[in-house]
Amino acid sequence: MANPLPYFLFGLGIGAAAGILFAPQSGDETREDLRHRAEEGREYLKRRGGELRVRAEQAMDRGREAVQGQREQLSSALEAGRRAYREATGQDPTRAATGS
Repeated sequence: MANPLPYFLFGLGIGAAAGILFAPQSGDETREDLRHRAEEGREYLKRRGGELRVRAEQAMDRGREAVQGQREQLSSALEAGRRAYREATGQDPTRAATGS
């Protein structure tokens, strides 16, 4: 079996030469196109960053609401427990705990 490396190098040289000869744009046009694409990329990243920031803020708001709801439920449960204790013993559970 013949060594494929010379054929690969020959094909690589032909491809590079054809690419240079048939390039659709000049170097200046190519650089301008690259600058334009880089600017589009920056704008895209800015837009996506803003979208992600908004989503993060929304998630934080939902988390705060959930915590506040849990606090309210806990507060209601504690108050219900105090009422039940007062009804059962006739004492205030906060005073009973402190010894007053």
